[in-house]
Amino acid sequence: MAYDRDLAFVYRQPTRIVYGEKTVNDVGIEIAELGCSKAFVVTDPGVVAAGLVERVQKALGAKYVGIYDQCIQDTGVHIINEATEVAKAAGADSLVSVGGGSSIDTAKGMAILLKEGGKLEDYSGFQLLSRPQTPHVVIPTTAGTGSEATMTAVVKDWDKHQKYLFSDNNIIPNVGILDPTIVEGLPPGLTATTGMDAFTHGIEAVHTIQASPIADAMALQAIRLIYEYLPRCVEDGHDLLARGQQQCAATMGGIAFDNAQVGIPHALAHSLGGAFKVPHGLGNSIVLPHCMRFNLEECADRYALIARVLGLDVKGMSDMEAGTAAIEAVAAFTKKLGVPQRLRDVGVPEDGLQEVAELAMGDGCVVYNPALIYESDQLLGVLKDAW
Repeated sequence: MAYDRDLAFVYRQPTRIVYGEKTVNDVGIEIAELGCSKAFVVTDPGVVAAGLVERVQKALGAKYVGIYDQCIQDTGVHIINEATEVAKAAGADSLVSVGGGSSIDTAKGMAILLKEGGKLEDYSGFQLLSRPQTPHVVIPTTAGTGSEATMTAVVKDWDKHQKYLFSDNNIIPNVGILDPTIVEGLPPGLTATTGMDAFTHGIEAVHTIQASPIADAMALQAIRLIYEYLPRCVEDGHDLLARGQQQCAATMGGIAFDNAQVGIPHALAHSLGGAFKVPHGLGNSIVLPHCMRFNLEECADRYALIARVLGLDVKGMSDMEAGTAAIEAVAAFTKKLGVPQRLRDVGVPEDGLQEVAELAMGDGCVVYNPALIYESDQLLGVLKDAW
């Protein structure tokens, strides 16, 4: 799956990235740079309990006008509707999300409703917005989703048990503040699974049919950094060098997949989350090696690139051999991190695999997978291997 000689692509990265210890103190400056003065904070109870929101409020000073702190895992349409009404009442002209992917996606949805009104579901899809949305600064409290730099939000309809995908240039956050002291206290298990989300972003960005040289540069560096530094983050949560490198890698992985897209690992992870509440990063971690095996014949040369980035000795190997070595290294990496290895271990029943496969067939990510997906039985086979 080398680059086509007629390859054409567009690469974008409009998000301003602010990195460094205690850069959370600059959030008020960033809001002012956006021409705003009434910042509304979006977060979850755990982040509040950790004392992180208090730091943000202090840094915003008089620019702080209110907060919604009830975000949940797999944010829902009802959450975004409720939070938007609170923000409107506060007169908010900008949003500051403080949290993981769900809080960030909540704010992305709010950014739409504050600007456009109507029903959130009406904007689900690709490139349906015609103008920039409400200014949004992201302060990630995990280092995995890369959502601070992406055009994508995933929102669940809890009544219908399905997820909506929003993908639009106009919801890419304006600023991402990466402060290692913000993620310092993240527990080992959550560090590992969110980190594997970023690792999966990097690998998928390399192997999709929309891969490009610039996106590759971001993806391969993200993979290298995560392979080196994520285990250190898990072993010692106070290693700020490792935490910072993991943050940078997560953002680079987000930038890479925002340009190159993702494939069946994410389609399956989305569906596992929707059907059985499997946390997103954990779902990715479990299915990733199995998806790579499924795709190997179509992109062995791309996986050979990954093998070299991982530092594997592949001299004299064919692309298939090197690609296989990369897959085995990825599987071993997940074991090293101590994350669950099988879907049966995270509450997915064997008789639910068909439902997951069928849900994944309707996920837009399958379009970009290197191996053509034309029936749910293909995905069912991958799921059975992962079960």
